Amino acid sequence: MNKKLIGYLLFFAVLVAAFYFFLFRGTDNWRVKLPELSYVKPFMFRNQDGVPVTEKDLLGRVTVVEYFFTTCKGICPKMHKGMKDVYETYKDKPDFMILAHTCDPETDSVARLKVYADSMQIDTKKWILVTGRKDSLYQMARNSYLLDDPKNNFEKIEDQFIHTQFFALIDKKGKVRGQIYDGLKADELEKLKKDIAELLKEKGSGNFVNGIFTNNPQ
Repeated sequence: MNKKLIGYLLFFAVLVAAFYFFLFRGTDNWRVKLPELSYVKPFMFRNQDGVPVTEKDLLGRVTVVEYFFTTCKGICPKMHKGMKDVYETYKDKPDFMILAHTCDPETDSVARLKVYADSMQIDTKKWILVTGRKDSLYQMARNSYLLDDPKNNFEKIEDQFIHTQFFALIDKKGKVRGQIYDGLKADELEKLKKDIAELLKEKGSGNFVNGIFTNNPQ
């Protein structure tokens, strides 16, 4: 009787294992996934070539987001040294890009961003620099990417200035994933590179409804 019971239990275990194998085969559901922190809200900025860039350009790509300004002599060059390493690691991946927002749009015009991009010797299809309205840029930093405290929105926009060394990581469906990474810390940059690799493995690109990613909370 005991042998029969053990046989039945083993048979049942095999059936359960087979069920879950066929259920998750071809999906990412079996993976331990990076945490979801936020999601990308609709936006429209212009890149270094004057071409509009919107949230739809992130669809189907893993994107690293940063904020900088071209006249920065402090943390920005250090940030870009770390970001350049990330860029060199993944620049040949078709579904990867970097989106760099200016935090000083009054100075950083489209033309100025173009000169700055040329000085960095980067492929601006993979590392995109954008400018736009200051309030819109700052709203995205705070409410989408979590790169600055939303409480700062209560100050007058002309008195505000974001100066952050932090990076955000966006998945192919427009969700902010993993953590907020300190671009000045080597260990967090290594973590960022590993997390990018994980997100690149994930399937699916999602769709849009009313300009917002379908799978985002409403």
